Amino acid sequence: MRIAVIGAGNWGTGLAIIAARAGHDVSVWSRNSAVVASINGTHTNSAYLNGASIPETVRATENIGDALKRAELVILAAPSHATRAILQCMRTLLPPDSIIVSATKGIEIESGKRISQVVADVMSEAVAAPFVCLSGPSFASEVVAHHPTAIVAASENSAAARVVQSELSFENLRVYTNDDLVGTELGGSIKNVMAIAAGMVAGLGFGSNSGAALITRGLAEMTRLALHEGAKLETMMGLAGLGDLVLTCTGSLSRNRFVGEELGKGRTLKEITAGMHEVAEGINTTRAVKELAGRLFVEMPITSEVYAVLYEGKPARDAASELMRRPLRVEAN
Repeated sequence: MRIAVIGAGNWGTGLAIIAARAGHDVSVWSRNSAVVASINGTHTNSAYLNGASIPETVRATENIGDALKRAELVILAAPSHATRAILQCMRTLLPPDSIIVSATKGIEIESGKRISQVVADVMSEAVAAPFVCLSGPSFASEVVAHHPTAIVAASENSAAARVVQSELSFENLRVYTNDDLVGTELGGSIKNVMAIAAGMVAGLGFGSNSGAALITRGLAEMTRLALHEGAKLETMMGLAGLGDLVLTCTGSLSRNRFVGEELGKGRTLKEITAGMHEVAEGINTTRAVKELAGRLFVEMPITSEVYAVLYEGKPARDAASELMRRPLRVEAN
């Protein structure tokens, strides 16, 4: 197939590598001229996923129209805060009969909308394409290093989900399908908030008891919001929910966990992000989830405390104490 990857960060680059290994014709768009030159000149991405060899069949371009030309799968792999503007550029260039595949894990801050809803906002009915969300526990560097990995392609269009499953499943990457777009998108987004919280636990010097409690109650919190929005419980217990949560909360490669760890050690958010090369989606997603939960009257105490640390200057230790002082209740709530 002809596949366009929109965004050349870690995961976009990783998906381009996997797709090319599977024999597809891959074009990558990036607005970063140095990244484009690196991919085309040395078959590496010196800015992201450095050290991974990119197949020579992958071509990079700064022209989004060139990247989209004749594309059958269009993979969105840019940060969530940039997605709407990128879609507006794509609107008149999207090839007919293409499938939009979102590999972006985030919620738009201004609207509280999931990526599928942002796509629906921007794309008119005349250019509407089937939408598939690709999510699950998947550090890009491990995928390209041939570590066995399982993810989910979720869509309300079962045929489109099966196409993505068939074309991206290759060697060490196994793609499952489901029809729960809401749960898959929310699980992949909210787990980043919980990863920041898990990082705080580690940064404060707390041990395994604390980490396990955080992940478990984080899953309960994620599930509470997702079910309110119409998601399925099975999704939250699967790869896009529990699986992605465990990876992001415990994995040393998690940018969101790193942010939390540094906050737990007493550094400010400004200091932390100044030294980061790639976006930690959980920072923006925390704002979006807190506002969404507030509008829906869904209780999300961990999210509220992460928000207070990120945006109100609350010390991480005080946030942890606040959670422990909450009124006692039955576990199912």
